[in-house]
Amino acid sequence: MAIPLTEGPVSNRLVKLTLPMVGGIFAIVAFNLADTYYVGQLGTNQLAAMSFTFPVVMTLGWLAWGLGVGASSIIARAIGEGDRSRVQRFTTNSLTLGVVAVALLSTVGLLTIDPLFTALGAGPEVLPFVRQYMRVWYFGMVFLVIPMVGNSAIRASGDTGTPSLIMILSSGFNIVLDPLLIFGFAGVPALGLVGAAWATVISRALTLVASLLVLQFKEHMLSSHLPDLEETFYCWRDVLPVGLPAAGSNMITPISIGVVTSLLAPHGPLVVAGFGVASRVESLAMIALIALSASIGPFVGQNWGAGKFERVMQALKQSYLFCLAWGVLLTGVLAISARLIVPLFNTDAEVVRVATVYLWIVPVSYGTAGMIQVASSAFNALGKPTPAVIMTVLRMFVLYIPLAYLGGRLFGPVGIFAAATIANGIIGIAAYRWSCRIVPS
Repeated sequence: MAIPLTEGPVSNRLVKLTLPMVGGIFAIVAFNLADTYYVGQLGTNQLAAMSFTFPVVMTLGWLAWGLGVGASSIIARAIGEGDRSRVQRFTTNSLTLGVVAVALLSTVGLLTIDPLFTALGAGPEVLPFVRQYMRVWYFGMVFLVIPMVGNSAIRASGDTGTPSLIMILSSGFNIVLDPLLIFGFAGVPALGLVGAAWATVISRALTLVASLLVLQFKEHMLSSHLPDLEETFYCWRDVLPVGLPAAGSNMITPISIGVVTSLLAPHGPLVVAGFGVASRVESLAMIALIALSASIGPFVGQNWGAGKFERVMQALKQSYLFCLAWGVLLTGVLAISARLIVPLFNTDAEVVRVATVYLWIVPVSYGTAGMIQVASSAFNALGKPTPAVIMTVLRMFVLYIPLAYLGGRLFGPVGIFAAATIANGIIGIAAYRWSCRIVPS
């Protein structure tokens, strides 16, 4: 049953939405950290290979997230309006849209592994490992996309606890499988980096089964009959105007990270590996902000559908204050602990140095980066994806990449890291001002 978010104290509702999401996001981050930790034991080339795959995997993951955002936006507003039949139609057809997307993207991905990663800067010592990993990953892409769309639909109903539990179980299974498949045990052969890919695919398959069961038997959000082609296209037409811009906006970030990775590549595999480790630590540090941005969408969508615009504005202002406070806290914590955390993943002195420098510079802007995420999620939930796209384009293509190129030429990796801080700060302020103008108070 849908959980009404249109009544009760705003802060209380946001906390109840966000806390379960913290556990779910932590599970995803733990999932990635476990992969990084165990792959780091295989060697620097394997770790660098995983770092090269990171922006591509993120790009496709954010595409799936964007499709879920489009579905969630429509579903949450339909719930706010009390249209149950529409909720079921959009949920069912969003999943069919995910299947089509998987078929297209996995095919293209398998055909472009070598040229794509060569363009990203992967050298001959790293490319074979990239090829091994991505062949398996593309094979299991369906287990990433469909559960992500399904869990977004569940969150639209106001239930963030169940999707979080699904993510936690998947992460736990992956953490168990990683060492078993990577290093081998009790007759199971050591598969190396390929083992990490298979662990990911198998654990993600569990989320596919779980999310479909929840949608059908707990939330009753799936249609009881197979939709005809005309109805399917009709629903896709409503989902895609939000989903495609949201997906495009989300995909810009990992694409830009891929460009930044190529800027770091001339400095050597150790620098790329250090950047990869720092990115994983950053994901852990940003859990609360990511969870808040994931939770703000259902709240905004339901209240917007019910015409309660003042609750939308109140939720945004409270969320922005939290982002800034969390950013200040993270800056201090990472300034003290970065040198202790990084060696847990790789003990090479250069990898530790690069990752530590990153974690001294970029966290200064985590608060404003969180504000960008919250504002983007809110705009998407309102069915207004354009501001999120514009903010992302300005942040990445107008500020981050040009500044990273200039900074890299002048100051090396330090200049590239500083570019991220500057871009986050400027666009974070713009996100606050824009959202205050577009949302009626």
